[in-house]
Amino acid sequence: MHAGLKVCQGARYCLGAEGVLRVSLGCFLFFFVMFLSTVNTRKVHECRNSWHSEWWPVKLVLWLGLTVVTFLAPSPLVQLYGKVAHFGAGAFLVIQLISVTRFIMWLNDWCRSEISQKRCHLQIQVVSIVTYVGSLLGIVLMYVWYAPSLSCKLNILFITVTLVLVQLMTFVSMSSKVKAGYLAPGLMGIYVVFLCWSAIRSEPHTEVCNKKAEVATSADWVNIASFVIAVIVIVAATFSTGIDSKCLQFKQAEGESEEDDIPYGFGFFHLVFAMGAMYFAMIFVGWNASHTMERWTIDVGWASTWVRIGNEWLAALVYIWMMIAPVIWKTRQVGSSAETET
Repeated sequence: MHAGLKVCQGARYCLGAEGVLRVSLGCFLFFFVMFLSTVNTRKVHECRNSWHSEWWPVKLVLWLGLTVVTFLAPSPLVQLYGKVAHFGAGAFLVIQLISVTRFIMWLNDWCRSEISQKRCHLQIQVVSIVTYVGSLLGIVLMYVWYAPSLSCKLNILFITVTLVLVQLMTFVSMSSKVKAGYLAPGLMGIYVVFLCWSAIRSEPHTEVCNKKAEVATSADWVNIASFVIAVIVIVAATFSTGIDSKCLQFKQAEGESEEDDIPYGFGFFHLVFAMGAMYFAMIFVGWNASHTMERWTIDVGWASTWVRIGNEWLAALVYIWMMIAPVIWKTRQVGSSAETET
């Protein structure tokens, strides 16, 4: 094995990083094969449906075989995959944030429907206020924990921009033309505050302004439990994003679905998991294959911090666009109709 990793020159952190990349490459190849074999599946009676939902022993052997092959691959090829994985992991984050934003907007529309307003108007108002206040409280706590002095300029910048984004999303949602209410910006506020918090938590543990980040050098039960929970959350997020094959559809499909239609896009599902395999590799190496990761830590490093901050800012922009886009399209349609009549 060591002979295949000569580029590492015996460095333990490099061997570990390449090991992560090789396992990730094996998973990527497996899910890409699944993507190619299930894309464009339409009906549940197709044989590809059974291949997607059954044949687990065969798929297990296929996954193990592809993983073994990656450990025999030359090191330059693995390093190239590590560079390509940056883009795949970035695409995964974009798809995930679009899926989360769509779910929040769907939940907001459902809560604003006449039936929901009659049944649970008070509960919706309470949740809206709690989420909005909760996002502001989270920002205050981040100022206290991660910006204890004026010397923490970068953390102050991150938190202040988050505060501006929360207020901007609220202003857009409450504008006279959008009228989306407080629930959607409250939920999005919680989401972007969480992204900001996770970005700051990803700063290296030597950062003096990151006092809440304890160095995880010992395998105590708290660090192990946090590590396992983080992995489970990422897997759950990948699965929920994979079954949301409509998150990238900009136009609603015409016609009603039939009983024998598949419940979600199998090809899209496996493609998301393929990109998720790249994302797993990036968070385990801190988005840098030459980065030394401490034991029982995940997604730590300046590269991870900036990726998460960029993800937060992009999530806010996507939400604002989804709010104002219908208004812009409606205005254009009215203008086109007026020109046609004249």
